[in-house]
Amino acid sequence: MRRIALLALLVIACHGCATATTTATTATATTATGTIQDRPIGTLAGQCFAVTTAAGVGVVPLYVSRDWEKPQPGVTRAVILVHGLLGRDVFVKTADELATAADAGRSTMMIAPEFLTDLDAKSHRLPDEFLRWRMTAPGGGNATGPAPISSFEVIEAILARLAERTRFPDLKRVVLAGHSGGGQMVQRYAVVGHGDAVLTAAGVPVRYVVANPSSYFYFSAERPKPDGGFGPADESRCPAVNRWRYGLIDAPAYVVQKNPGDLERAYAAREVIYLLGTADNDPTHYELDTSCGGEAQGPHRRARGAAYMRYMQSRHPSGLNHHLWAVAGVGHQGKAMFVSACGLAALFDRPGCKQS
Repeated sequence: MRRIALLALLVIACHGCATATTTATTATATTATGTIQDRPIGTLAGQCFAVTTAAGVGVVPLYVSRDWEKPQPGVTRAVILVHGLLGRDVFVKTADELATAADAGRSTMMIAPEFLTDLDAKSHRLPDEFLRWRMTAPGGGNATGPAPISSFEVIEAILARLAERTRFPDLKRVVLAGHSGGGQMVQRYAVVGHGDAVLTAAGVPVRYVVANPSSYFYFSAERPKPDGGFGPADESRCPAVNRWRYGLIDAPAYVVQKNPGDLERAYAAREVIYLLGTADNDPTHYELDTSCGGEAQGPHRRARGAAYMRYMQSRHPSGLNHHLWAVAGVGHQGKAMFVSACGLAALFDRPGCKQS
C-alpha cells in the first residue's frame, strides 16, 4: 500500500511540475571540463519513471509516446533520445516531430528521459524523490539525491523495461541516441554499459547513435597527432588525459568491468553510428570541452570525431561494426542533426543518407 501511495504521489508531482513556474533564471554550473552558464529546464516531461537500484530509489521525468504501462503490440522500434548538458528538454519537445519526419507511424515508440540538475529541482520545487545531478550525467556520475544512482543505471532501467516481452512482444530494434553531452553519455554507455544484454538475448539488437560529442573514451594512451597518426599523450602536461571520461582510470562505481581489452572487444562489436555535423568545427564553441583532456583529442568536435573513427579502424582493421556519417552544413544543433537524411537513417533506417 505504501508503494502504491508513493507512486500515486509521484504521478501527481509529474503532472504538476510539467507546468510549474521556475523561480531562478541562470546559474554558473561547474562541470568536469570547466564552467558554463546553466538555465533551469523549461519543460518538464509529464511522465515519471521510478528507477530502483541497490543504492536506493529515484524518479526521472521522461516523455514516452505510448502508454508503456500497458502492452504495446505492434511497436517494433523504440528510439531513446538523450539530451546534452544544456537544452535538457529539447527532445521532449521534438521527439514526435522526429518520428513524423521519418514517417515512422505507430510502430515506433519515442522515449526522452530528462537528467535534471540541482538547479532544475530547486527552480521547479520538485519533491525530494526526483533524481538530480551536478552536471555529471554524461559521464555516468551518481545523482546527488535522493540516492547515488548513476545516470547509466537510468538508461539500464529503460532498456530493461523495453526487454519485457509481455509489454513489447513485437519489438525488433532499440536505438539509443544522444547529441552533444548526450552523445558523450551514449558513447560511454556503449563502452561500459551492460543493459543491452537482456535485449540482445531476446533477439532485439541495440544501435548506438553518437552525435557531435565533445570527447570520446579512448582504450589506450594514444591520441591523434597533427600528421594524422596517433601517439602517447603527455600525462605530465595533462594528468587527466587518461582519466574518466577520457579513459578508464577513476571510472565510476557503475563500471564493473575494468579490463580495457574486454571492454574494447565488446564495444567494437556493437553497432555504433557517429553522426558528425560538418559545420561543428568551432574551436571556441561555448559548450566545447576545452580542458587539456578534450584538447588532446583534436581542435573541435568534427576533428575529434573523425580522429576517433580512424583510431578505432586502426585498432580493428576487420570486424569493426562502427560507421561515421557526415551531416553536411549542420553545426552543433541536435534537432537539425537528427532530422537530416542521415539522422533519420540512423534513428529509423529511412533511406537517403548518401556518403562519399
